[in-house]
Amino acid sequence: MAVNKSLNSKSSFRFLRPSAAFGLCLACVAMLALSRVHAAPQQGSPSGTSSSAEARDVSHLAASPAFAARDLAAPPRENWLKVGGSLSNENWSPLNQINRENVGTLKAVWQTHLDGSALATKYSGEAQPVVYEGVLYIVTGADDVFAMSLKTGQILWKYQAHLDQSINTVCCGWTSRGIAIGGGNVYLGQLDGRLVALDQKSGKPNWSIQAEQWQQGYTITAAPLYYDGMVIAAFAGGEKAVRGRVKAYDAQDGRLIWTFYTIPGPGEMGHDTWPKDTDAWKYGGATVWQTPAVDPELGLLYFTTGNPGPDFNGRMRPGDNLFANSMVAIETKTGKYRWHFQQIHHDLWDYDGPNPVMLFDVKVDGRIRKAAAEANKDGWVYILDRTNGKPLIGIDERPVPQEARQFTSPTQPIPRGDAFVPQSIDVAPEGYTLVNQGRTFTPFWGEGIVLKPSPRGGANWPPSSYDPATDFYYVCATDAASLFKGGEDDQKLPQEGQGYLGSAFGGMPLGSNGIFAALDMKTNRLVWQQRWKDSCYSGSVTTAGGLVFVGRNDGRMTALNSSNGQRLWEFQTGAGVNAPPSVFEYEGDEYVAVYSGGSLFASAPRGDSVFLFSLRGALTPVSEISSKSPVAQPAENR
Repeated sequence: MAVNKSLNSKSSFRFLRPSAAFGLCLACVAMLALSRVHAAPQQGSPSGTSSSAEARDVSHLAASPAFAARDLAAPPRENWLKVGGSLSNENWSPLNQINRENVGTLKAVWQTHLDGSALATKYSGEAQPVVYEGVLYIVTGADDVFAMSLKTGQILWKYQAHLDQSINTVCCGWTSRGIAIGGGNVYLGQLDGRLVALDQKSGKPNWSIQAEQWQQGYTITAAPLYYDGMVIAAFAGGEKAVRGRVKAYDAQDGRLIWTFYTIPGPGEMGHDTWPKDTDAWKYGGATVWQTPAVDPELGLLYFTTGNPGPDFNGRMRPGDNLFANSMVAIETKTGKYRWHFQQIHHDLWDYDGPNPVMLFDVKVDGRIRKAAAEANKDGWVYILDRTNGKPLIGIDERPVPQEARQFTSPTQPIPRGDAFVPQSIDVAPEGYTLVNQGRTFTPFWGEGIVLKPSPRGGANWPPSSYDPATDFYYVCATDAASLFKGGEDDQKLPQEGQGYLGSAFGGMPLGSNGIFAALDMKTNRLVWQQRWKDSCYSGSVTTAGGLVFVGRNDGRMTALNSSNGQRLWEFQTGAGVNAPPSVFEYEGDEYVAVYSGGSLFASAPRGDSVFLFSLRGALTPVSEISSKSPVAQPAENR
């Protein structure tokens, strides 16, 4: 159990008085603006600690109730109760006070520094703020949690995880993509495999359990899900010889309620898609990198899974390898399997599904249908009927090239409509000969071949968003090629927690570009598409004001016209904006909040700031970009 200590913490933030509504005296403003002390994060302790900033009175803070399904399913207005905005993960706000006509006047109300948390190169800032009753909650890549006043930006309390710095099983940078709230607690999944419930008023741990062991390859990077008195956690670690799983715990005491394994065991449906004469299924990956979506009416929980292991050596695992690379629906109360749809059979390319599943209703062929959709690394959006897992628009099994040594699947399911990133290479990179025009799903062996997309995507973890008024789905993606090589005749089964790739990554012989695209979910056709000089690695939020808010690696927070992608506003934050924003109403005004922390994966400069924006803001953009890591410089028309 974490030990509580009394810490003397000072926050650093910029604040300008936008209106009398904040009720602050000028002396207070001056004092807050001058408080610019950065406290270095403490390290080395095996347990977390919490503190109320400068002994601030937090007794008035509202503790969240045990939310009913209708609370979490409703479009977010006064609060942003969960990562994804609602149980459907639509990342949509019905607010329109900030709109296309006035977004150009949007400015920051305050900027608060998070005491230097997660500034080192290995960290990434990818968490979406959660907002409840005037308090904003954010977690950094170090698993440090902060509660902040919306009125002032002041830190009310903080929890420091003190992660073991010897952890070596984390993929793609140390990060946390959010927290959950409910029943008076703030829930955090940590990189060391712990699941923690913090008191919402003080940040003190109410309970803490070792959900899985990081030494065995399991980590938690996705935000937990609070629903129906449970906390549901998904476990990452696909390249570390693990067996994927999702678990539900009692929200009040951390007691385990159910476990769903994403690779079926002996006697279970789908186990026969793994080799009969080995234990490959025990190390086969299929981990979950996202916060699931929920349909309360159907009583179902939805998520997509990662690739099978080893990534690039199909010889070790003949068969389709269920439920890897699949959208899966299970019962929320029991964790019982209901249906699945495999998006990639016998994956050889690391084309897993880290992008969160989204639920929406859409008119297809004259009928309103219940949809579940996910933008994948292979560059396609898979749109299914969420009642039964069958394609809504059409997904065709098409023949693909074969390589006997890799036990390739004869076909792959290709959605009808448009891919949102290119599926082939026009010109061979210098020193390489194109095979099959570098098309997606071309198999490889030995020296390898160059293909698109790369293992980075396509779409990666940054959440997509949806506008129910237009049925447009907005996806952040990367157009990049990679050298794929792998396959070993004599590869051995590993121990849990060991690397299990089947090859070394071949690198990126071609440069990458960001793609931000809108697709019509009635047809799965592209509506518009932007190409950026740098990668797109930030989730988006869409609003009824006709806007899409999305961050950039170079530190800009931007607003786009949702109908055509035109950039209408930007604000330099000083560090990579690699986290999705949150949009909500507070005391009659609409606000946008975002974490500017940078990213290892996107080579974006590091920072430790949270920004709050409104039409009443008066804070100017940051004048200098951080030099913590490489970053592309701002440019017009990109």
